[in-house]
Amino acid sequence: MSLVALRILALLALILLVWNPASSRVLPSGDEPIVLVDASLSMSGAPWRAALDSARARARGRAVVWRFGRRVSMFDTMPPDDGATQLAPALEAAAGRAGEVIVLTDGAVDDVAKIPPDLLRRPRVILMPRPPFWDAYVASVEGTRHLTRTDTVRLRVSYGTAGTREGGRGKGKAALVVSVGGRRLTTQGVSLPDSGIFETSITLPASRFPLPGWQVLEVRLDGAGDAEPRDDARLFALDVSSEPAAVILASPPDWESRFLAKALSDVARVPVKMFVETERGRWRDAATLAPVATADLNRAASAARLVAVIGDPERTQSLTASVHASRLVWQTNGQSGDWYVEPPLSSPLTATLSGVLWDSLPPATAVAVSTRDTTNAMVALTARLVRRGPARPIVLLAQRNGEGAREATVTAAGLWRWAFRGGVAEQTYRTLVAGLVDWLLGEQGAGSRERAVPQALEIANGLPVVWEWRSRDEPRPLVVTLKTSSAQRVDTLRFDAARRAELLLPPGIYQYALSGGSERGVVAVEEYSDEWRPRAPTIGPQPGEATARLASVGLRDRWWLFVIAIAALATEWALRRRQGLP
Repeated sequence: MSLVALRILALLALILLVWNPASSRVLPSGDEPIVLVDASLSMSGAPWRAALDSARARARGRAVVWRFGRRVSMFDTMPPDDGATQLAPALEAAAGRAGEVIVLTDGAVDDVAKIPPDLLRRPRVILMPRPPFWDAYVASVEGTRHLTRTDTVRLRVSYGTAGTREGGRGKGKAALVVSVGGRRLTTQGVSLPDSGIFETSITLPASRFPLPGWQVLEVRLDGAGDAEPRDDARLFALDVSSEPAAVILASPPDWESRFLAKALSDVARVPVKMFVETERGRWRDAATLAPVATADLNRAASAARLVAVIGDPERTQSLTASVHASRLVWQTNGQSGDWYVEPPLSSPLTATLSGVLWDSLPPATAVAVSTRDTTNAMVALTARLVRRGPARPIVLLAQRNGEGAREATVTAAGLWRWAFRGGVAEQTYRTLVAGLVDWLLGEQGAGSRERAVPQALEIANGLPVVWEWRSRDEPRPLVVTLKTSSAQRVDTLRFDAARRAELLLPPGIYQYALSGGSERGVVAVEEYSDEWRPRAPTIGPQPGEATARLASVGLRDRWWLFVIAIAALATEWALRRRQGLP
């Protein structure tokens, strides 16, 4: 009877182990808390040391510790290096676990307004504040990206102060120093505000740059005497060439020419020079409104790879008659009305414009009948007046007779409203301009042929360089070579479903080159970061709303059930051996 009982006991234990039923119990809210440590650059120094001590003490008490900044990661003791403070992803990740959530931060959180109130009430917030200090900084630098040697560089520089200085207000005077490669180009005195941001303009001739090509300017605030020097300088990358790659002749100038110049500079990534005929026979530089002689116009148009004529083409006939470059002729003096653009016909632009929702675009305001020879032209786009009547061609592509250059003719006015509306309409306008430039320049290396480009050329410290896939092909990994003045590194860009790739780099100026193509350029990772500037806390200390945690424990997690099964089988075997049973 004892052998049967032992066998039944062993079988029951094995069945329970295979089945593995679970039992639950309520754990106290303080059991295994989640500690979120702010790892942004603003935590450097004393706040980070205090946060480390607090996190280590809680980790010894079975706490789970994570870092958060621009992303959420496992905890380590490396110095903080994130250029943003995003708390929402960390709280969303911690919401999957019950129990107490503890946030260790200096309070300068970027996305507090985006966090749902119930999620924001849950954590216990412990502040590790930065010591108060006074700081002067350069907030931003803006200007024209592509220039020629004869252009004037115009920079819009925003600078300001924050915090409280010991002994009262600051000196009130400082200087903005513009330099390239350690060589000072110009210095401009400025007055510092007591708080807030001022804006000023700095001009200098592009001829001061020692060599053509990509240059990285440093705009530094000198003489402020502030406590934080790491945000005193900003970088700005620009491309200087000997002659403009694209010339726009606007006669008369209007909104169409203005938006075309901006889009052409952005998508083709080449220097663009625009001249406007403000009066009959009088041409001016669109940037400075300085008078331009006819000889200078002819020289610029002859040296350009692309000449765009916008307005009335007959008024510029004498200037473009001897031009052998590819031409974009954009007529704006046509029949007024609401002309709705229709899906593209079969042409070289069909693939580029595929997927556009044409019904969502504003109509063109006028369509002209082309006065040029369009016998052998391909129709790329058409439009109908109030969606009725015959379709009229508005984009035509042709090969110029006896020449290797190409010519595109646009006969619709008011397409600038696509760019003005923004969003999808603006992207459609940029795509149309990029497609025209791509076809006009052919194999001459248009910027729109680049497979991938960085979204921004200047990146703040602690943020990744974001690359955007521009080619119509499916994204694929690309090997990128990055060179500085003293080192070289090779990385691989892996694009996600949004056709973007991220690469985190230390501060420095990098000359990049993508393998298997002609993509070349420069990216500058700055020492500057918004995190260095003193900021008022956006979140204060709070006790939080800790919740109890329900813990489930399966029978396989209980050691004694294994002991019972093994002991029952071993005892049965021993008794059977003693009785001489098999």
